[in-house]
Order: sequence, then structure tokens, then C-alpha cells
Amino acid sequence: MEEYSVIGKRVPRIDAKEKVMGEAKYAADYSLPGMLWAKVARSPYAHAKILNIDTSKAEKLPGVKAVITGKDFNGWTWGFMATTRDESPLAVDKVRYMYEGVAAVAAVDEETAEEACSLIKVDYEELPGVFDPEEAIKEGAPVIHAYRANNVSVEYHWDFGDVDKAFADSYIVREDRFETGKVVTGFLEPPASLAYYDPSGNITVWAAKQSPYFHYRHLAGCFGLPLSKIRIIQPFIGGGFGGTKNDSVAGDFCVVMLSKKTGRPVKYVYTMEEVLTTCRRRHNMIIYNKMGMTKDGILTAIESRVIGNGGGYTAIGPLTMFLTGYATTLPYKLPNYRYDAWRVFTNNPVSAAMRGHGFTHTRFACDIQMHMIAEELGIDPVEMRIRNAIDNPKPADGYSTINGIKFKTCGLMETIKAATEDPLWADRDKMVKQEGPVSYGVGITGTTYQGGARQLGHQSCGAIVRICEDGTINLITGATDCGQGSDTVLAMIAAEVLGAKYEDISFKRVDTAYTPVDPGSYGSRVTVFAGQAVERASRDAKRQLLEAAGKAWNVKPEEIDIREGFAFLKDKPEKRMSFEKLAKIASYEGAGAVILGTGYSSYGVEELDFSTGTGNGGTSFSFTTQTTRLGVDMETGKIDVTDFTIAHDAGVPLHPVSVEGQNEGGAVQGLSQAIYEGFIMENGRTHNSTFLDYKMPRSTDAPRIKVIDIITDDPDGPFGAKEASEGSHVSAPPSVVDALHDATGIWFKELPVTPEKIVKALKDAGKWMK
Repeated sequence: MEEYSVIGKRVPRIDAKEKVMGEAKYAADYSLPGMLWAKVARSPYAHAKILNIDTSKAEKLPGVKAVITGKDFNGWTWGFMATTRDESPLAVDKVRYMYEGVAAVAAVDEETAEEACSLIKVDYEELPGVFDPEEAIKEGAPVIHAYRANNVSVEYHWDFGDVDKAFADSYIVREDRFETGKVVTGFLEPPASLAYYDPSGNITVWAAKQSPYFHYRHLAGCFGLPLSKIRIIQPFIGGGFGGTKNDSVAGDFCVVMLSKKTGRPVKYVYTMEEVLTTCRRRHNMIIYNKMGMTKDGILTAIESRVIGNGGGYTAIGPLTMFLTGYATTLPYKLPNYRYDAWRVFTNNPVSAAMRGHGFTHTRFACDIQMHMIAEELGIDPVEMRIRNAIDNPKPADGYSTINGIKFKTCGLMETIKAATEDPLWADRDKMVKQEGPVSYGVGITGTTYQGGARQLGHQSCGAIVRICEDGTINLITGATDCGQGSDTVLAMIAAEVLGAKYEDISFKRVDTAYTPVDPGSYGSRVTVFAGQAVERASRDAKRQLLEAAGKAWNVKPEEIDIREGFAFLKDKPEKRMSFEKLAKIASYEGAGAVILGTGYSSYGVEELDFSTGTGNGGTSFSFTTQTTRLGVDMETGKIDVTDFTIAHDAGVPLHPVSVEGQNEGGAVQGLSQAIYEGFIMENGRTHNSTFLDYKMPRSTDAPRIKVIDIITDDPDGPFGAKEASEGSHVSAPPSVVDALHDATGIWFKELPVTPEKIVKALKDAGKWMK
């Protein structure tokens, strides 16, 4: 691998100083003169007709400037596909989940807006609700949307190979029911939006959005304006993870409509209770998984029947259900595969994308089931993984799964080797197995996640590199850093390609009026797509600099290179000048010039076919083997996870600090969803709507984590990069559950595995220690 000047170095993050000094401004930190505050009035019912809304008392309250209802949006709705745009900013004739917005108020302060909301009188006719997806698809269940009389918002039925014959020929076939948890993104910064609809008909918004160009398009559609009149200014983002910040939500539209009505800026900041009761959350799914194998532990077939709890609207559900099914053919060789999936409307908050989008459900089921069969066959689980693992293909040949997923690098075998040679796994038999009531176990898993994700519609990212006359550089893209460190990585790519110093790169945050369009920060795509755009824009700017240097030295541009802040003759390196001097020459010589590099990404990612389950959802795949050590109190069920080892193939780690941090963060979030997190719901009501009751691990609950980089130098990522973080997020739950089995002898198939579930299982198995 080539020795780079900047790539692969542990440089400080480009945003570190502003964040550490408390100078970084987030959406809720912005204010404008004359600004009003918004609040949303919400339904007390999970399913009800709206018979009448009386806003007269609210409008008369001193300090109230405007009140709106769903009818103000004139029937506009949004959603992922043209056929599933079923959600309006505020409910119009019916509410479909508890606390759905029905009206909104703009007032001089938050307290007045909140009081006005309490004065809005809504007449409802309560309807019977349905909250369990398996109940919702039964005949006679309450209908949530008239356009889907069976409550099925999305369904897929795919068949590859000859599944029935494969099961008939298998030595062993196992069927199990798995269920994943009801969880939310858990960011610390709540959604916030400040909007101004000016008299000229331009909309300017400061919003906490990890994909601001989604919102830009939604606002243009909602208010019937050309995109050129929509301006989203991107503040710093305090965590995203998909869900609410990857989409628009009621408050985002209400502030714009209220600004339009009042002629004043309007701001809305969600409370954390609103986030936990109304915002997008991960799909809770039931997976009926069937797996066949030969006597030697070779996979013959998998059949997955998946039922997703979709909540009240479709949102991005079609893509979720696609991803849940299409990558089950990875990371192990699978010759026969069947997938039947139903995403079901229920009277719960809307389910949508979240970190590890789609993969977390079936990968959990398949990985645990593989280990169950290994146990039944008496085959070492590591040996079984090796026998089935996809090898690293020659890049020119690539690898294609039975459903047509193509990729050029796979470090799975190397991750298995690295993780199992690590002392956490290699020395597991030497470790203490029992200490008082605490039983210890070590688990292992092997998973995958895609990078460079695409979905429907626009996919390309753009970048502009402007060389300032003093040799410093403005880097301008439409890509959003939502905390993952992508600004740093993009600046490193620019510095590497230009031959400039990293500290001379100045990154400009997204402003849709000035920055090139970018689809958004989701699906581990920023480094790949925006990275390619930056690489190309930097090469364009460098070409212009080399031409200027060639004129100055009277040589051909190709005889010159630029590295580490100096231009020099390749065959006479002592002939050199600083980047600053070169920039001045390029800008001032003759009539003068403006050095501006432009580029955009153009990976030819094959479009997804939702009806057949084929296509390529991204440019490449990461591969992860993770081991976990934990202790379980056999009396109380309390779990203490002490160690993770994560061997991760992220291609070439461009910024090792960020790769390690993302892997650690993804794994801890996965740990959280394995044993801590879960909404407690009753008839659509969320009972644990604070972070005191909605359990997430504290820093003291995080285990020791070792990250081992497996480098595969993928040709489809800038400088060989692939995704980092979502793979470790997907691998953590099955690894933890596998370790729980090692400690207790019990397989747990429903997440989260709480102490209550453990004690009950121990009692049922006669293993409970009093």
C-alpha cells in the first residue's frame, strides 16, 4: 500500500477545537430578532377520527400570533415512494398514533405557545387500535389506512435457487422465532428548527438534519416553491443515527407554515419526551428463520419470514424491508434463499431507518441460529464459520451472491483469524468460569454491513476546492458531519491529493444556497461518495496548480509533484517552492486566475429492484468478527459485559482515530440494544419516555474494547476505504447473546435480554441460584 502524507495519520479532528471549547453552535442555539416560538398540540388517542378542531380560545390568548391545523397544508403528504406518501405534517381527519400532532401555535415565548396548545379543543371519535403487527394483519383487525385495507404497507416475496429441495436434502433443518427490540436513536441533541419565510417568498431554515437536502426537497414540495428559494443552513449536529434527523417531522413543517402566516422567524425545539414518544424509531421485527445445513455444517438454504412493526405511516419502510432481506446472502456462501416480508401498519409511532439499517434483524437471527446448529452437530462454531465464509476475491473478479450483490473485497476470513487468535477468545478456557453467583461466558459472531449506500433518486455528491491566494484552501461540499468525523476525513483526502498541509484546509458547513447537492449522511456513504467528489475536485485544482508551476519553471506539468506543502521537480527534488508561493504564482501571474477545482461522484451502483430483491445497495461491504466476554449473576440476572474484541474490515482506515471511535460507538450502541434498551408500550402509550426510564448504558457500563483493523484496500472507495461503525453495531447483539449462552447454557431469542428474562429462563431451566 502506498505511503501517504496525510491519509492514515492520527491528525486532530477538524472540528475538535470548536466542540471542546463549547463554541460549536447547534440548531437550538440560533435565534433571530422578532423570533416566535412554536409548540405542537398532540392527540391523547392512538387511533381516532378528528371530528372538529376549535382554535378560537388559543387564538385569543395574549401573545399568540398564529394557530395552524393540518388543513393549512392543503392535503400535502410525504413519504419514501410516490405510492407510499401517506403522512401529512399535522393529522387532518384521523390520528394514527398517540401524541400525533393535530395543531401548532406560534407565540412570543414557549410558555405561551404551550398554554395555547392546551386551549385548543379537538373533538375525537376514538377508534379501536391495533398495536401488535401479527394482530394487525389478521382479518377483521382495525384498518389504519383506507388505501391499505389489510394494514400491510409493504410486502416482498423473493425466491432464489431451489429452497424446498435444499431443505429436503439437508442433514439438519432448524426453525426458530426471533424478535428484535423497540428502540430509538438516543441522540443527545433533540430535533430543532428555526425558519424564516421572508416577504419575497424565500424560505431559510436552520435545522438539526443529517440529510438536509431531504428536507430541502420536502419543503419545496410542501410549499410549492422552486428549490432555488429553499435554503437550509446546516449547524453542527449532535448525533444522528438515522430516524428523525434523516427525515422531516411535524415540527419542521410547522415552523415554516407559522413563519409564512406571521411574517416572523419561528423556532421549535423538541423536548426529549416528544422525541421518545413521537419520533422515528427502529422497526421492531419478528423473524421466523429456517436454516438448513449438511452433516459437515455447510449452509444449504435459509428461509426468512419477517413481520415488521411499521407504526402509523410508511416513511422509509420500503427500503428497510428491502435491506432486511437482501443482505441475508452475506457474509456466508448461501446457495438457496427465500424471503417473505410484511411491513405492517400499527397504532404506534412511525418506524424508520436507524444505524445498521435493515441488517440488524436478520443478521441477529441467522448468526444465532448458525451457532445453534453448530452446537447440535457438534462442530466448533469458529470452524463452521470458516467453512461457510466468503473468501476475499480478486478485485478484478469480484464476488456475486445468489441475489446478485457484487463486491470486490471481503476480509471476513481475516477477521475470524484475528479475532480468534486474540487472547479474549484464544484463552477463554483458561479464564474463570464461575465466581460466586456470577457465571462467565465468551461469545463470537461474524457479520457484514454495506457502505456507499444508495436508495432511490439522486445519488451523486459534489465538491468544490478553492485555492486561496495565500495557499490555504476552502473545501465546500454538501455532505453533513453528524458527529462521525466525516469533515475530518474529507479534509484529509483534499490535503493528500493536493499535496497541501492538512491544517491549511478549511471546511465549510452545508448551506444549500451555496454548497453542492448531496443526498445525505446515511448508509455509511459519506466517505465513499463525498470522498470521491473531494478527490476529483482536488485533482482538478491540483492540475491547475501544476500547470502554473510548469510555466514558472518552464517544464511540463507532469514533471512536477506537490507533497506536504511543497511543489518540486520529480527528478530534482531540491528544486522546490512552497504551496503558498505556488498559489500566489497561480493566482497573480499574467492576467491572474481563480484556482477552483470541482468534482462529483459517479459510482455506477446498480439500482435496487424492490420486487425481485436484486441490485446493489452500496459500493462495498465491511466484514466484522466480534468476540464478547461477560458475567451473569445467576441469582439476579444482572449482566456485566467486560470485553469486546472487534476485528473489522473497513478497507483502508483513512483516519484511524475516527474508525476506532466509530467502531467503539457502534458496538456500545449494539450492546445497549442487546441488553438495555426497549420501549415499554401499552396500547400505543410509551411508558418510559425519559432517559431515566429508557435505559441506555452509561460510560461506566461500556466494556474494554479492542479494535483490530483488517485492511483490504477496496478499489471502489477513495484510497481503499469502506464503512466503519455500522458493522460493529450489527455484530454486537448476536455476540453478546452468544456469550450469554456460553455463560448460562440458554439461548435467548428476543431482544433486549433483560435481567427479568434471564431469571425467568434460569428458573424454567432449573438453573436459578437462590
